[in-house]
Amino acid sequence: MMKAIITDCDHENINIETAIFNKAGIPFELKQCHTEDDIINECKNAQAFIVQYAPITKKVMEHLPELKMIVRYGVGVDNVDIPEATKRGIQVCNVPDYGMNEVADHALALMMAFTRKIVLMNDFTKNQKWDYVRSIPIHRASSQTVGVVGLGRIGKNFAIKAHALGYNIIGFDPYYKESKETAFIKALPLEEVIMQADIISLHIPADGNKNLFNKDVFKKMKKTAILLNVARGGIINEDDLYDALKSGEIGGAGIDCVANEPMNPGNKLFKLDNYIATPHMAWYSEESAQELNRKVAEEAVRFLKGEKVHYPINKL
Repeated sequence: MMKAIITDCDHENINIETAIFNKAGIPFELKQCHTEDDIINECKNAQAFIVQYAPITKKVMEHLPELKMIVRYGVGVDNVDIPEATKRGIQVCNVPDYGMNEVADHALALMMAFTRKIVLMNDFTKNQKWDYVRSIPIHRASSQTVGVVGLGRIGKNFAIKAHALGYNIIGFDPYYKESKETAFIKALPLEEVIMQADIISLHIPADGNKNLFNKDVFKKMKKTAILLNVARGGIINEDDLYDALKSGEIGGAGIDCVANEPMNPGNKLFKLDNYIATPHMAWYSEESAQELNRKVAEEAVRFLKGEKVHYPINKL
């Protein structure tokens, strides 16, 4: 009989997954594997894995020949060796659309925290003085340009919402195709977006974009520019970012994802007033968490029943 294993999961419960597997009549188990050896020793005889952080490497695949499908809790699949899985005929899936609105809204919130100087003025008002003068200058949305780097599902969602607030939208994505709902986006080369934007919001994968935003890029940005990252850690060179923020080369950064998580409370970036941090939470709402749990289980069930999967990463 076909079987699924949840290799690891730090969610409060797996009630949604349990209900879906039980309804489908598919046996499953929950493990808490953190290493290759944990997976090899504890996850035998399963055809499908639902994975959060556990490393699904070549070594794991070699030792578990019955494995035919991997679906990850989330969008990124950095912990899965996709080329090796493809070579072995193992289907890899993710859930790319579960938190689109949440991630776009989080980028919007970080942007507004800077453009309306919410964090600055909250601290100043509580600790020093009731006086708006400290916030000067603040500029109207319609006078500012937002550059969206990456115009996939989330990038477009963010662009639509920012445009509704009155911001002018420019963007870069080599695969972007204009549609009726995104006709307001002025597509430009990346370098033009970097130079023209007052706010730059990143919505691109880490793969192929490591250290894309570095000291050379910061030199080209406006001195007042705000950089937002709700995408993936590693896209921004954090040492270069620190230097650019500390020297005033750019105006600020709102960051939800970093290269090495969790960040240490003593991180030098945390000492900067023009750095706003959140702990990789852009994806989260109660509704998105439930949607994610439902969709990973449904995807595993589809595969185990021989049905077409909805979110394939690799083409088999």
